[in-house]
Amino acid sequence: MAQSIDSELAELRANALLRQLREVDSPQQPTLELAGRKLLNFSSNDYLGLATEPVLRNAAKQAIDEYGVGAGASRLICGTLSPHMRLEERLADFKRTEAALVFSSGYATAVGTIGALMHKDDVVILDKLCHASLIDGARMSGAHVRVYPHNHLGKLESHLQWAHENYPEARVLVVTESVFSMDGDWAVLPEIVDIKRRYGAMLMLDEAHAVGVIGLNGRGLADQLGVAGEVEIQMGTLSKALGVSGGYVCGSRRLIDLLINRARSFIFSTAPPPAMAAAALAAVEFMLTPAGENRRQVLRRNLAHFASEMPMLFTGDKKLQSAIIPIILGSSEKAIESSQMLAEKGFFVPAIRYPTVARDAARLRVTISAKHTPKQISALCEQLRGLLK
Repeated sequence: MAQSIDSELAELRANALLRQLREVDSPQQPTLELAGRKLLNFSSNDYLGLATEPVLRNAAKQAIDEYGVGAGASRLICGTLSPHMRLEERLADFKRTEAALVFSSGYATAVGTIGALMHKDDVVILDKLCHASLIDGARMSGAHVRVYPHNHLGKLESHLQWAHENYPEARVLVVTESVFSMDGDWAVLPEIVDIKRRYGAMLMLDEAHAVGVIGLNGRGLADQLGVAGEVEIQMGTLSKALGVSGGYVCGSRRLIDLLINRARSFIFSTAPPPAMAAAALAAVEFMLTPAGENRRQVLRRNLAHFASEMPMLFTGDKKLQSAIIPIILGSSEKAIESSQMLAEKGFFVPAIRYPTVARDAARLRVTISAKHTPKQISALCEQLRGLLK
């Protein structure tokens, strides 16, 4: 076995696809300490800077004092602690749905939800650029899986027509992200809603990179575009703009009751620590305050500042739609070399490679936060302009 593993690792290394863990000896902030060096951090999904926000820290500390560190067991074994219940009630209110359910991670949310809903002879139809957790959930469910090219409405409708003709009694689920995690662009959501409605399909929308950033009080893209009431399954994470960890689903009461009874990643997982639930609740509350809106406004100004200094990235129909900016370089070798060059200049910008993206679409993934200063953003842009030349 050792020899076969060594061979596999050697192949990854030869193709510039070997990944290694890097120790960060500092909080996730605009400046971090990586391998003993201080770098400006343009890699984090902590878009609003809440991972170190005092109000979240204090909520977590108070929950530890009251409930301890661990949750004890799964929620169906030892009961549900109050912080989890309060968080789910607030999430449902925040997303304007009947109910919500929290999972230990975004991955567990996707796999558990799709697996609970979809079975043999059902049909799942996904956007090609959906996150790996959504793809894995679809495959593991045992349903028929169809994939349509990114935002290609014609192919989506063709798949729905196929499902209608071949599996007229099946559950049909369309799955898409609202803001795509590696490209930063939006789903064509109103059009998707219209098509799925005409075919009687359900829609599962992953708002991981939209919640906190887009929509009234950061409610997400569905809220921004006025179609939230047409989305049967609103999924998201607590680990990006909300600054904590975990995942959630918001939807009807019957949907949540089914997940409680059928979602294996919920049933057979120890509940998240109560401190995480308390901190996440504080984050949702923060979204609704003037301070939360101010944080979003600062983020938008920072994004506009970046766009003004990097117009070559936004030509033709390309536009800045989120805090995620991909700089596509092609080969994995070039992406790694570019990331290393930026690190030498004092900037941490990760290289994204296959299988996260297509083999010929390796890239730098720049993320901007509300905590970055205009000076820091200008410094990065100066380096990027030199790199792109």
